This record gives sequence, C-alpha cells and structure tokens, in this order.
Amino acid sequence: MAKVLMYSTAVCPFCVRAEQLLTRKGVTEIEKVRVDLDPARREEMMQKTGRRTVPQIYIGETHVGGCDELYALEHQGKLDPLLAA
Repeated sequence: MAKVLMYSTAVCPFCVRAEQLLTRKGVTEIEKVRVDLDPARREEMMQKTGRRTVPQIYIGETHVGGCDELYALEHQGKLDPLLAA
C-alpha cells in the first residue's frame, strides 16, 4: 500500500473526513504533519502544493489535494489503484 502523508491542523473537519475515508479504504498508517504546531512545515506545504488550506494529501508521490479531491477520486474509481501503487 502506498504511503499517505497528510498536512493537517488540530481542529479540521475536512482532515477528519479525509482520514475516515482513507481508513475505510484500509490505510492503517497516515503520516500527519501538524502545520498549526510547526510554521516551517506550513511553509513547506505551501511551497510544495501552492495551497494554504488543509488537508493537503499525498498518496505516494502524488499530490491528491484536499478532502474534496480525495472524495472525487473515490467517486471516479481512481482512489483504490492509487493506494495500491
């Protein structure tokens, strides 16, 4: 299963929804980067993704985007192959 990295904050309903979907998909380990606790990591996230909002999700080397994009991949049937890579 591909490695999952999620930039998140403490109180983020979208982060929770994204994590719930990934868990349902069998992802047992999500590397969470709390950008609210570490401004340098927020800066890193913004440099890598060009976005300020959380979550920002990577599956393997692929930048999925946020919660909405993650659910869109699921509806298109593209999330399982990405996770299996």
